[in-house]
Amino acid sequence: MTDEADESWSEPEVYGAAMADDFDPTTVAIRNAATVMLVRDTDDGPEVFMLRRTGRASFAAGMYVFPGGRVDDADHADEIEPFCSGLDDADASRQLGLASGGLAYWVAAIRECFEEAGILLAERRDGSPLDLADGDRHAVHDGTLSMVDLCKRDDLVLELSTTQYVDHWVTPVGEPRRFDTRFFVTEAPAGQDGLHDDKETVDSTWIRPSDALRMHADGELMMMPPTVKNLQWLAGFDTAAAVVDAGTEIVDPIKILPKARLDGNGKMIGVAMPWDTDYETL
Repeated sequence: MTDEADESWSEPEVYGAAMADDFDPTTVAIRNAATVMLVRDTDDGPEVFMLRRTGRASFAAGMYVFPGGRVDDADHADEIEPFCSGLDDADASRQLGLASGGLAYWVAAIRECFEEAGILLAERRDGSPLDLADGDRHAVHDGTLSMVDLCKRDDLVLELSTTQYVDHWVTPVGEPRRFDTRFFVTEAPAGQDGLHDDKETVDSTWIRPSDALRMHADGELMMMPPTVKNLQWLAGFDTAAAVVDAGTEIVDPIKILPKARLDGNGKMIGVAMPWDTDYETL
């Protein structure tokens, strides 16, 4: 997923920020994050679920993204592991190249997907229909209901084996907010259509990856480089199952760290990718 460049990525607005004079970019902390690409089948091929971030967001304002966000301390809670199936912390950490704590990324992806998209990647332990209260996603978002408490209340199981780790990006130096983000892919559960939360996200759509790429090229959808690159990958498959199957074959994704191209005044004028000829000189 990282062998070809896209000329549109050289535009500074893809990250929505420029080098500023009022902070030292080398001191910005890098936060761990997880995002999940939900795919489903249609007669015209697979679709992926995307959200538009509010224009007031402090990061990626107005951009179309996949559901995701920061890995919180609660995602590391030991209490959540008994409600996880198909993956334990040791295996999750091995897949991510971490000593420990890898399971939290899968949990964060599921939690953020529920908060932002209203889609819960879980099932009842007894196999009965999943029937969530309307306010559950907002309660999880504002912290009045934890994922652990939700799982306990409804006897839920988070099936993690069907969610595949496929990509790894780090926000470039120069942004006021930086994230070390792991990308996952999974098939959307039947009967859950998804909807933006009208808080952090203000629009949502199921869209074919090729259509999203065309709209991005035409200036209709603003996206960041990782989103574009992963859409290019998704566009190569004919079914949602084929996407997830391909995800199982991806081992140790390369960590991609874009670098800012600056003008003489230190302002960001572009973004270089590891495969660009000037990358090593920046």
